[in-house]
Amino acid sequence: MSFAAIFTPRLVLRPLRDEDAALLAAYRSDPDVARFQAWHAPYSEAQAHDLIRSMQGRAIGEDGWTQIAVTAREGDGLIGDLALRAFAPRHAELGFTFARSAQGQGFAREAISGLLDLAFGVLALHRVVANTDPRAGNIARVLRWLGFRHEGQAIEAYFDSEAWLDEDQYALLAREWQGQQP
Repeated sequence: MSFAAIFTPRLVLRPLRDEDAALLAAYRSDPDVARFQAWHAPYSEAQAHDLIRSMQGRAIGEDGWTQIAVTAREGDGLIGDLALRAFAPRHAELGFTFARSAQGQGFAREAISGLLDLAFGVLALHRVVANTDPRAGNIARVLRWLGFRHEGQAIEAYFDSEAWLDEDQYALLAREWQGQQP
């Protein structure tokens, strides 16, 4: 499903655009932001342009990763990005990254809530998972606040070019999400 935008009270979720590259590269280059992510800082503007180009024509919910821009309704551009990787029948994995200046303000919860409404509503997904580094306590708190449950920890599950790292898995079912919505 292609989409123009998802609106939440304070945010707009929309496809990534070429003009997002500089801000995308800037916050992804912050070592604190990149610390528990699949990339390493610095993240170049060329990498940002490559990511944006790879998302052109992608429909949210199709197999593979779809990256989504997060902007403040009142602001100067990109404050973060969400990712949704559809797989298997009616399953998806969620990822998210926010600029350090946008952290601690509830933007991640609000943006992910908007995406989950789409995922469990229009896309009719059954289950959404999120995999995190166990050291990323702020990510775990956001997921638990949204109703995700911790399902387990895989020991030395992936290699990040320097060491084998553990991975926590969180999951949320459509009926759980819909049961907690007003």
